[in-house]
Amino acid sequence: MSAAVGPYSPILRAGDFLITSGQLGVIAHDNGAPVLVEGGTVSQLEQALANGKALLEAEGADITDIVKATVFLIDMSEFADVNAAWMKFFDGHRPTRSAIGVAALPMGARIEVELWAYRPQ
Repeated sequence: MSAAVGPYSPILRAGDFLITSGQLGVIAHDNGAPVLVEGGTVSQLEQALANGKALLEAEGADITDIVKATVFLIDMSEFADVNAAWMKFFDGHRPTRSAIGVAALPMGARIEVELWAYRPQ
């Protein structure tokens, strides 16, 4: 998992919910700085979801605890490819989700994902 790309908490608990900040498809460069993975939108989505999963697991939750997701996408023509990768990652679990087309994302990312998990303390 890479460091946050801004002055925010990557994940916080609010009562029985764990909420991630928007996750980009980044990994840590050799120098520790976050860099986008290569391969475009689907590769970035897969990494963003893996990053979110790691944050949740560090708090004792897993992907089946995710109840809500928000996806920010710079090219809505890639929506079908995003859905295919999404279904593969969640493997039958279907949290609620919103998808929002945006003009730009941090670091020039193509996609960003925010996750909400319900995990009572």
